[in-house]
Formats: sequence, structure tokens, C-alpha cells
Amino acid sequence: MLTKITILQDVLDTRKGIMYNSLNFIDLFAGGGGLSEGFIQEGFEPVAHVESDVAACNTLRTRMAYHSLVRTGREDLYADYLAGEISRDQLHDAVPRTVIESVINEEISPDSLIRIYRRIDSLLRGRKVDVLVGGPPCQAYSIVGRARDPERMVEDERNHLYKCYAEFLTKYRPKRFVFENVAGILSAKNREGQGYFDSIRSLFHQIGYESGYVQFRSSDFGVLQNRKRVVLIGWRKGTGASYPEPEKWDPNTTVREIFSDLPFIGAGEGSVLPCDIRAEESRWRQEAGIAGSFPVTWHVARPHTENDLKIYRIAVNQWNESESRLHYSALPSSLKTHRNRDSFVDRFKVVAANLPTSQTVVAHICKDGHYYIHPDLEQNRSITPREAARLQTFPDDYYFEGANCKPARTHAFRQIGNAVPVLLARKIAAGVKRDWEA
Repeated sequence: MLTKITILQDVLDTRKGIMYNSLNFIDLFAGGGGLSEGFIQEGFEPVAHVESDVAACNTLRTRMAYHSLVRTGREDLYADYLAGEISRDQLHDAVPRTVIESVINEEISPDSLIRIYRRIDSLLRGRKVDVLVGGPPCQAYSIVGRARDPERMVEDERNHLYKCYAEFLTKYRPKRFVFENVAGILSAKNREGQGYFDSIRSLFHQIGYESGYVQFRSSDFGVLQNRKRVVLIGWRKGTGASYPEPEKWDPNTTVREIFSDLPFIGAGEGSVLPCDIRAEESRWRQEAGIAGSFPVTWHVARPHTENDLKIYRIAVNQWNESESRLHYSALPSSLKTHRNRDSFVDRFKVVAANLPTSQTVVAHICKDGHYYIHPDLEQNRSITPREAARLQTFPDDYYFEGANCKPARTHAFRQIGNAVPVLLARKIAAGVKRDWEA
């Protein structure tokens, strides 16, 4: 049994990489790794990540390689990779195979469970699982998703993926679990009118877990984003545990911190390759764990049509002059190209630099950047993947991969938009660890 002293001896600085002989976890529906990264930064050891998206799995493998290299003092190889001097295969070959094999590219379903169990068991090598983390894809529970679907998503198979999560709990019997999802899960119902969230908690209780939940606003924990999430945390019955409330943090800053040190680029400019930031100190970037020892990547902007650039100027000017948002109906007729003019009328929205939080970053950012317009008129563009990643509090040294050997902006944006903010994940992990040590 791990004691408080053992745990404290195993906790390293967040830049030291993957932990061993520490509390471990399995990450289900892992995406690009936001939840996992937060737990790693708090000293937890990842045993396995299970994710169906190829690009996200490539990102996870590269991130696990990064942690392994930093832990062994060979981070120069990671710098070589970011600079394009070695290939991804060469990077992955430089670390133990178990590091790369810990990322399992499988869709979680009743049919795949046995295959996934075998892979995880080979990685565990007889160890017990301490924590299970993750959350099924949120589109089926989201309010926006239900509003767009005539069937209100009640027939969506993803509504039932929590049953697979329960199968992992039954198989590995972790002492704790973290089940994270969108706020809409609290109101989502099946065709009979029964709430999915009640069904989830009931099932977890039946298999031996007490649980509690809180609806969080990410900004309460230092994330400069108005993002609501529901975090359900469970513990095995009879352990005497309780809900580990994360510690809140008000950084007393504004969204300007996201942009202030990054190079000025216009629409269609920038690069996936590393670029140097301007030498400006930022307490928030340091304390939030965003500042890194490598040049930033993915500061590359989308190209935009002249029509869109005109709308962006109008939106930014209107915010600067009156702090009011652009309503689509207020645009000149010559700029109205969308047929739908009755809903989503705020589809063009500035990420206002003078506010303490931005609008929520979601996966739709991979389709266009209209809802995430950069606040600087001189740059006149939507935000870059790196700027979006900072809104999601990913470290600047976090690299987002594509589905093949070439980087893809769409894949990067999708992973970023689907992620749990890393800083929120870190606060949750810290709460779990405090509860464990008590």
C-alpha cells in the first residue's frame, strides 16, 4: 500500500516527465491528451491511453516520447524533432517500445474490450490500476449537438459508451475514477425521458463505487476560458473517501496573456515549425505551466477570403468601439453569404483580449475560425492552433500530430477543441492526490 511518504518521494517537477513507482492511471477516450497531461504534471504515471482517432494517437505517442526523453535527460532529441531534423519514427525509436505501445489505437466498444484488455494487461505486468480517467465523446450529450439533431441525439450510440467505461471499472477495480464530460450531460435524456447522468451514477454504484460530481467553470481554476464541464469522481465503496474539491485560482489577468508574446502574423502566415517568442515575462504562463523550454510550434494562421477579412475588421472594430458583439443581420448585404440568418447569428466573434475569459474552444474550430477572431486588427485573422492551445492551457512544447507523417491544421484544431483544459485536469489530479494522501 502506498503511504504518504512514498507518494511524496515520487512526485517530481512537472517538467521531469513520466513518473514511475507513483500512482498510475489509464486514460479512456484519451483524445489529444489534455486530461492525461494534467495528471502527468501532478506526478501520476500513465499506463495506457485508449483512443480511436489516428491523429490523436500520434500526438499521444509523441507526447509520451517527450516525457520519456525529458526524464532521461535527452530532450535535445525532442528539439531536433520539432525542428524537422529527425523523423517521427526516429523520435519514437529513441524511447522504450512500451512508451509508444502504451497508446492503444482502438475504438472502445463491446467488441473491442477483450483486445484492449490484453494490451493493457501486458503493460501493467501484474500491477494494480490506481485511477481510471476519461469521458466518452461529448457530442451526444451536448446541448448544441442535441439542438442540431432532429432526434435530439437519443439514438446516438455514443450515449451508451459509459457502459464500456463501467466494464473497465469492473475489470481493473481502481481505487478512484474521474469521469469528465460537458455540462449538457446533466440534462440529456433517453427516449423514455430518463436522465443519462442518473443512469451513469446508478450503474457505477451497482458495480461498487460511490461518487460525487461538481459542474466546474474552467475559469475558476486559472483557465482563461468560459468553459463549463461536469466532473464525476468515484471511489470504491468502504474506502471512506469523499469528493476531492480542486483548489480554485484567480490569476487576475486577461486573455491578452494568450497573445502578448507570440510573433505578429497575418492570415495565411506563420509556420508549424518552431518560432521564437518575444522575451516578455508572464506570471500566468509560468504558473499555468504553459511556458516551456522549447520554441513554440503551430503558430500558423489560416488563409481567409477577402469577404471574411472584411467581416473580421467589422467585428473587431465594433468590439473596440463599444464592446458589443457583431450580429450577423447587421452586416452589409454584400457580406452575407450564409443562407441561415436566423440562428447562430453570433457566428463571427472576437476573442476579446481585455476580458478575463474567452468563449469556449470547441471542436468546430477545425472547420473555420469565424468564432475565434484574433483581437488585433493589424493581424486580421482567426487564431492559430498555438493560440487555441494556450486557451486550453496546453504547454507550449506540446506538439499536435496529423493522421500521417505530415502535420495537419484541421487535426490539430480538432484535438485542441475536444480536449479537457490541461490546467483544469491538473487541478483535478491534485485533488485526487490530496484525497489519497489524507
